[in-house]
Amino acid sequence: MDNDDVLALFDRQMRENSPPDGPGSRIERVGGVVRHVGPDPVWNGVLWSDLDESGADREIAGQVRHFASLGREFEWKLYAHDTPADLGERLLAAGFTAEPAEALMVAEAKDQLGVPDLPEGVELVPVTDAAGVALMKDAHEQAFGKDASRLARRIGLQLAEAPETLVAVVALADGVPVSAARMELLPGTEFAGLWGGGTAEAWRGRGIYRALVSYRARVAVERGYRFLQVDASDQSEPILRRLGFVRLSTTTPYVRRP
Repeated sequence: MDNDDVLALFDRQMRENSPPDGPGSRIERVGGVVRHVGPDPVWNGVLWSDLDESGADREIAGQVRHFASLGREFEWKLYAHDTPADLGERLLAAGFTAEPAEALMVAEAKDQLGVPDLPEGVELVPVTDAAGVALMKDAHEQAFGKDASRLARRIGLQLAEAPETLVAVVALADGVPVSAARMELLPGTEFAGLWGGGTAEAWRGRGIYRALVSYRARVAVERGYRFLQVDASDQSEPILRRLGFVRLSTTTPYVRRP
């Protein structure tokens, strides 16, 4: 695949013209900004912007006022190729906090269909109900060391009201959750987003993460999605590179709290 062409397609489908990603969410286009909004537990933030030096500060101030009027925290999802070049500095000056940068990585879904060997006693189980969401929450908290209550509420709502947009899976070791992941499927796009892949420390390095990628890739291909997309942490990026994912850009979350 041509990396520049795929990045342009990603920007067009998943940012500039993105559909809402679940129940209660909506897309708003205001000036040079596309934002994703909704009540808790919906993610609120700026997906895409087309700004220049003369108008960037005005647009940033407008978004700050908008979300402040709603009393909501929001995220400006900045990509390394966004303009103007100093947009990150402008966001910091406007009171945003930069969180760790992640690599935007993409692979052809059909190239990820291998079936890695799982450790003895480990099985992958689809999450389809409240009991599965509870197992997924437990696995997420073990992997990342932080409360996953809000994520669990969002997954539960999505499974109940828009199950076609979500694939969730948990890895059980003799019935105990040790890893979990999900995949977001936005209608009308070619990219299936891989999110939340994390494994409890004692089970890392044993092929579970790779198996979760393959599981979701199979579903993505069955449903007609061409690409898998990941916002990869420093920990995940080396694994994904070995699997054949390529880095297209860098994305940094800039968070503004009311």
